[in-house]
Amino acid sequence: MDKFTQNYIDGFMADLLRRNPGEPEFHQAVHEVLVNVAPYIVEYPHLMDLKILERIAEPERVVMFRVPWTDDRGEIRINRGYRVQCNSALGPYKGGIRFHASVNLSIMKFLAFEQTFKNSLTTLPMGGAKGGSDFNPRGRSDAEVMRFCQSFMTELFRHIGQDTDVPAGDIGVGGREIGYLFGQYKRLSNEFTGTLTGKGLGWGGSLLRPEATGYGLCYFTEQMLGRAGESFEGKTVLVSGSGNVAQHAAQKAMRLGAKVVTLSDSDGFIHDPDGLDEEKMAFVFELKNVRRGRISEYAKKFPGATYYPGMRPWAVPCDIALPCATQNEIGKADAEALIKGGCRCVAEGANMPSTPEAVALFLENKLLYSPGKASNAGGVATSGLEMSQNSMRVHWTKDEVDAQLRRIMSDIHAACLRYGEEGDGYINYVKGANVAGFIKVADAMVDQGLV
Repeated sequence: MDKFTQNYIDGFMADLLRRNPGEPEFHQAVHEVLVNVAPYIVEYPHLMDLKILERIAEPERVVMFRVPWTDDRGEIRINRGYRVQCNSALGPYKGGIRFHASVNLSIMKFLAFEQTFKNSLTTLPMGGAKGGSDFNPRGRSDAEVMRFCQSFMTELFRHIGQDTDVPAGDIGVGGREIGYLFGQYKRLSNEFTGTLTGKGLGWGGSLLRPEATGYGLCYFTEQMLGRAGESFEGKTVLVSGSGNVAQHAAQKAMRLGAKVVTLSDSDGFIHDPDGLDEEKMAFVFELKNVRRGRISEYAKKFPGATYYPGMRPWAVPCDIALPCATQNEIGKADAEALIKGGCRCVAEGANMPSTPEAVALFLENKLLYSPGKASNAGGVATSGLEMSQNSMRVHWTKDEVDAQLRRIMSDIHAACLRYGEEGDGYINYVKGANVAGFIKVADAMVDQGLV
């Protein structure tokens, strides 16, 4: 990298850190994009003059609010709510709502920034946003979750709408939570519109939406493997997490011929050397989605599996790793363990699950490695398809949605190839995704003027 470009990067980051102190996740997300797009910005100086990336890194709007509610004992609880509306150059804001104790402003800003480029890659008309709260639904009754969701939406509803901002689910926000949020939005706005996605099938939801992120991850991974002359068939796959994304990634990988041997949650992971099958997957769906139990119960149900408390699965030998849990779950030591264990492909189902040190190792060792903004874009893509169906008052079949999802993931892969191929033929999917996503947003911002 030439000195001028490096100076631009250094100056950009110094200003970002000064303006946004104490936000490490946000700093990490911006830096990853910056190092990839800086050479392109330098090549087209008008983007530097117009401060396009500086404007993308400054959210258009950040809403923070109090969320008071009462628990089942009548005790008053207070949480904090967020909605970070990062960029609307391509369309209405679009991005999930996360309910988890770890939620803070830094994580919301990092996710909204990432969402902007992810949505751009889908080619659908969607801007980028993210929201949530430090409320943890784990262990709460349905009545408590409903009261919290209604209080949360009582403030949020004034900032969203089908042509303004269309939230979806994320960690801690599944079908139950979306139902409560939508019900309160409908009550307050006095309208029935597609303002939230991930809705129930009987009242505006799209077929394949729950499966979309995990399935899309596998479709993208298929494209990566296919270009290298390989496939899922016969491969050993590690999956982290056991929520919606992990469940459907494991299911699809298994159906594509792979042997999926791990799942995890925040307490630990299970290793099943025999691999998951349809019976075991049915148990996981019931465990996590109905009983909301812990993954340790899998090892009690299936004695061939072993549960490892307080650990992550990355030391298990594998061919493919699909991290589907949360940010920064793969550190340098984990990356080293994956490489030592024979892993040849890492495709991210979560948002930024690999630290910069881990990513550097993957690229240095020429692994097939895809960042989440490319490989996990299937969820928001299908949310966009749900928006289209709501606007047209139609309901597409599962096959129609699946065909659209496959096409979108294939198009994202093609965009990564276009901008990510290096001199030796290696595909740097991080560079490809960042540059492709940035160019579309940047061009729209140039066309729309200084707004």
